Amino acid sequence: MVVANIDYKLPIEIERLKYIRSSYKFPLELGGELPELGIGYHTYGKLNAKGDNVIWVCHALTANSAVKEWWPNMVGPGLAFDTDKYYVVCANILGSCYGTTGARSLDPISGRAYGMDFPKITIRDQVKVHRLLAKRLGVKKIQLCVGGSCGGHQAMEFGIIFPELINQLLILVSSAYETPWSIAIHEGQRMALKADNEFSKNRDDAGQKGLRAARGMALSNYRTYEAYNATQSSPDDRTRDFPASSYVQYQGEKLVKRFYAHCYWHLLNTLDTHNLGRGRGGIEKTLSQMHQNTLIIGIDSDRLIPPLEQQFLSKHMPNGKFALLHSEFGHDGFLIETRKITALIKKYHLI
Repeated sequence: MVVANIDYKLPIEIERLKYIRSSYKFPLELGGELPELGIGYHTYGKLNAKGDNVIWVCHALTANSAVKEWWPNMVGPGLAFDTDKYYVVCANILGSCYGTTGARSLDPISGRAYGMDFPKITIRDQVKVHRLLAKRLGVKKIQLCVGGSCGGHQAMEFGIIFPELINQLLILVSSAYETPWSIAIHEGQRMALKADNEFSKNRDDAGQKGLRAARGMALSNYRTYEAYNATQSSPDDRTRDFPASSYVQYQGEKLVKRFYAHCYWHLLNTLDTHNLGRGRGGIEKTLSQMHQNTLIIGIDSDRLIPPLEQQFLSKHMPNGKFALLHSEFGHDGFLIETRKITALIKKYHLI
């Protein structure tokens, strides 16, 4: 069950959530600092005496650290991430609302939730939080660092910032930088959030109408034309109450019940900072210095981060291998096509 000393109310209860707190000031890449830091996380399996049998999973935008729940059939005995052999760790990302410090956390200086005053954070800040947790857990080596979508952004930064720690990488539907296409999508969602008159209020329930709309906008880029036609077509000649409309409304309501609008806003801003080459001499130079054995998976129907982005990664990483996965589910296919992903992990002998 959720531990009692998290300094904000989680939007949903998360089973088996673990939590640590650091009272040390946490410096941020773009300036400023967090006066203290909490980290929510899950572990599965057992860490060996050497501290080197670790698989580290970096989750995507609105997921949480309970990877076994949102990525079914991937974590457990005999599965792709075999908990009989490996110690699987997933940490809630900085800026989120599932245990780690974010916009709804209490600012110890003001005594109120940060809200829209939460400092600007980057993917690199999120990765440094992961490293802090790894040290606390006694992790000496990560055999495989895994991430899909913005989880892939984190995994690559993890391999760049701490190359001695990461042995292999599994990157799914990710990119070397946040493209103008993705940033434009984020800006549309931010416009929807700001259009909600309640969004600026410093409350957990602020901006719920805007969050519903933002989620609806995002959905069109997570799935595909074919998937919507297959699952949301009208069975008759109706002129209203379309299944596709109901689906978007339902998904917006689901997010409102499990996430905070202020956290969503700040995480969209964090995504925009993603650029592996920033301050490192450019993207191609940075990728050329990543020597981890890396499997990079693209999905042929992904319109949000299409396969050409993963092909670019594999082209410039010395030990990068590209695999194209067929799916009708678009970007969300990395969450759904677990059998195909498991087969690719075995084919390329990652672990």
